[in-house]
Amino acid sequence: MRDYQKECIEKIQSMPPGSYLVQMPTGCGKTATFTHIPRKGRVLVLAHREELVRQPAKYYDCPVGFEIAAEHSHGEDVVIASVQSLVRRLERFNPHDFDMIITDEAHHAAAGTYKKIYDYFTPEKHIGFTATPNRGDKARLDDVYSEIIFQRDLRWAIQSGFLCDIYCLRVNIGFDLSGVTVRNGDYAPGELDEAMDGTADAIAQAYREHAKGATLIFAVSVHQAEEIAKRIPGAVVVTGKTKDRADIIRRFSNREIPCIVNVMVFTEGTDIPLVESVIIARPTKSDSLYSQMVGRGLRLHPDKERLILIDCVGITGKANLCTAPSLLGIDLSDIPAKQQQQIQGPIFELPERAVMAADCPESWIKNVKIVDLWAKEMSYNTHNVNYFKMPDGSLVCSLPKGKKIVIPCPDSLGRVRLGGEMVPYQQALDRAYLALCANYPDERKLWDLEIAKRWGSKPATENQIAQIQRRKIDVDTGTLTRLQATHILNRIFNGKKVRR
Repeated sequence: MRDYQKECIEKIQSMPPGSYLVQMPTGCGKTATFTHIPRKGRVLVLAHREELVRQPAKYYDCPVGFEIAAEHSHGEDVVIASVQSLVRRLERFNPHDFDMIITDEAHHAAAGTYKKIYDYFTPEKHIGFTATPNRGDKARLDDVYSEIIFQRDLRWAIQSGFLCDIYCLRVNIGFDLSGVTVRNGDYAPGELDEAMDGTADAIAQAYREHAKGATLIFAVSVHQAEEIAKRIPGAVVVTGKTKDRADIIRRFSNREIPCIVNVMVFTEGTDIPLVESVIIARPTKSDSLYSQMVGRGLRLHPDKERLILIDCVGITGKANLCTAPSLLGIDLSDIPAKQQQQIQGPIFELPERAVMAADCPESWIKNVKIVDLWAKEMSYNTHNVNYFKMPDGSLVCSLPKGKKIVIPCPDSLGRVRLGGEMVPYQQALDRAYLALCANYPDERKLWDLEIAKRWGSKPATENQIAQIQRRKIDVDTGTLTRLQATHILNRIFNGKKVRR
């Protein structure tokens, strides 16, 4: 056990009865950590995918039972269950059966199926583990967990020398997912396979032009994997039916095989430290699945300076595709597609590049609607303040003379740090509004959307259009409203380049 894993376990043991959240990046041993928590009584482990149900069993030194599909547990010390199976079998258990519940991929814990299980059992402690960056503007977990008691992120893991650095590239391979159905939070497999048909040439070209050294490609289907492998000399396909996986991994690690094209096999628990390039040719909306795929290339190896991460992108419609910025909790869904292409390079330069990409007229104009929909979805009251929502989830209100109010993205429990203390996010919004009323009453037209909307629906004034055209802003001034023009000019005059 590494020191940080021991520290995490000690923290869990020191906490009084309750529900707590732990964040640890993929590749840093979440599973090894939670399976080594000392047991007082029986333990229930919850997971949402079959491979996550199977993986922890090898770490336990006691009888392990399973609740998944046709399998049933029989009173074992540890029960590992698929959430979808267990929620239909609760009557087989006594509510007091388990002393501890552990939820893997705990960012899913807000779902109704999970809550039904939590409401049924009465453990002393419930510990949630997640590798997904805390984006509290996406999924609030404060009604499940009371506190984040241990937190390590990707930057810490890389800078501490536990994972290798990442260089990120985006390659448009021409697929169109706008008509693909989304089921259970991700693209429907059959439709996804059909949408990706014909992309093998572009994926093989991406390999030839950008990949370096031992390469792992994630494909959508067996058919696609075989088509890709045909176009890469020496490539080997690995699927769930491949019998000689251990030998393939050995030859890959000895550089006898240059490239493995796999179909959802190496997403969990596979130790192949030599992976020098990862190509994501399996589009996903799932942050956890994406981080698992990338995680296969993050292990350290003497011959590897860094991981080359190649995202194969295309048209996604309204659905947001997970790419490298997702590893840092950056959301690109509100950034125009043509601007997203510039968000590549060293992993920790992506936040700054995302901010720059978001600073464009198209984003400025639609941002009011983005903030409004988000606030309604999350039940936050912004007091009609004219906020700009940044890719990292923070809200920025631009003020005269380059001043601004910045409210960071809330964590998974809906809290934000202000002045050295953690406060509920709504309280942060309330404080910002009171500060604006007290300090900028004469500039209310600038920051109060309610006032702006009264006159903002009319066409932009000649003076507004002249100022925009004089600065050669790329926008159709003929269709601009006064409010939209105001947003553009506000960003130009008052902190266009917002820095965190």
